[in-house]
Amino acid sequence: MIRLLTALLCISVLLSCTQNPKLPDPLEAGWNGEKVCEVIHEDDDIRVLKCTFPPQIGHELHYHQPHFGYTLVGGTFQITDESGTRTVEVKTGSNFRNTEIISHEVLNVGTTTAVFLITEIK
Repeated sequence: MIRLLTALLCISVLLSCTQNPKLPDPLEAGWNGEKVCEVIHEDDDIRVLKCTFPPQIGHELHYHQPHFGYTLVGGTFQITDESGTRTVEVKTGSNFRNTEIISHEVLNVGTTTAVFLITEIK
């Protein structure tokens, strides 16, 4: 019985760590009440977002399902996540992939408008 209770407790802790029901997803999240992402394709398997960040515009704290991202136009970002805050230069044509649920907040601290495509796995 104790093993069963321990297993159930471990499962509930793991599930609570992988779900972020209190945070918005990238489409719901915006910056100062304004949307920064739009859906450009969605089907049963994926959702593709185009996210545009003019200078001094960011993306409030939000979570991402597993996803692949491609940088259409790069820029300089301040990123805040569980490991702290850092400034990152994101180059045009670069890509990134996350296989787990992540959460972060970003702010375009550069002088150019940055644009990304985000493909989420459903």
